[in-house]
Amino acid sequence: MGAQLIPASDRSLLVSYGDTLTPEAHGQVVQLLAALDARPLPGVLDLSPASASILIRFDPLAIGHSEVEAHVRALLADAGVTTAPAGRLVEIPVAYGGAEGPDLEDVARAAGLSADEVVRRHVGTIYDVFFLGFLPGFAYMGLVPEAIACPRLPEPRREVPAGSVGIAGRMTAVYPMATPGGWRIIGRTTARLFDPARRPMALLQAGDRVRFVAGEP
Repeated sequence: MGAQLIPASDRSLLVSYGDTLTPEAHGQVVQLLAALDARPLPGVLDLSPASASILIRFDPLAIGHSEVEAHVRALLADAGVTTAPAGRLVEIPVAYGGAEGPDLEDVARAAGLSADEVVRRHVGTIYDVFFLGFLPGFAYMGLVPEAIACPRLPEPRREVPAGSVGIAGRMTAVYPMATPGGWRIIGRTTARLFDPARRPMALLQAGDRVRFVAGEP
């Protein structure tokens, strides 16, 4: 799977593995991220991974696009030399349906399945943590089984409780704090996805894997 190197600004370079969200593309992102961490380039300020890309921000007074591109191409040529660390498998207990999952019945109805079957399929998948964004500790995970994938709500809720487990498209996530949001909420957990007193503060990191467990949150 080839990478495209695209100047994103005068101080950033985008390494893209395409527009399609796949485990293979995400695996390439995780491996390149590990290589960039293992062999840092002076002048690089920040690495922002997404599901199928990495945005590399650098100091334009120290280095330019040509140096960053040359460094990335060297790492890509050595693909396999740096092994990405194995992500942790994190289990998150969830209470599904009822007041904790107000959209579960709607998701089941749209899928032509029972609510129990939606839960069975949601807990039956181990999800990759693709990247963090939107809120501190908010981890975008996938891929949700196609049968239960569903669009966001046509109108976002004004407040989604902390710990709410949602689906949007083929992504699933846990809201780390109360906030407006438009994902379909199917359950809730008491697991703390973000804690400023904890190190690291976010429970989940890109490259981790998550298994949801039905039961008491």
